[in-house]
Amino acid sequence: MVREIMTVAEVADYLRLNEATVYRLAQQGKIPGVKFGRQWRFKKEAIDQLLEEGFEADVGIRQAVLSTS
Repeated sequence: MVREIMTVAEVADYLRLNEATVYRLAQQGKIPGVKFGRQWRFKKEAIDQLLEEGFEADVGIRQAVLSTS
């Protein structure tokens, strides 16, 4: 079950990443999250939006490259 607020382990499982990678991306600000003390929490909605924007950007780049060929 995926919850509205996710832990590092849940995000790692959801994105199929190593937990250390999730920590690193969160610290770099590449994954939106909030740190409470020593623990990170992530909104599933923000993670989904990040993925969607990434996919849309990838498709846009591919279309631009193909149209200039």
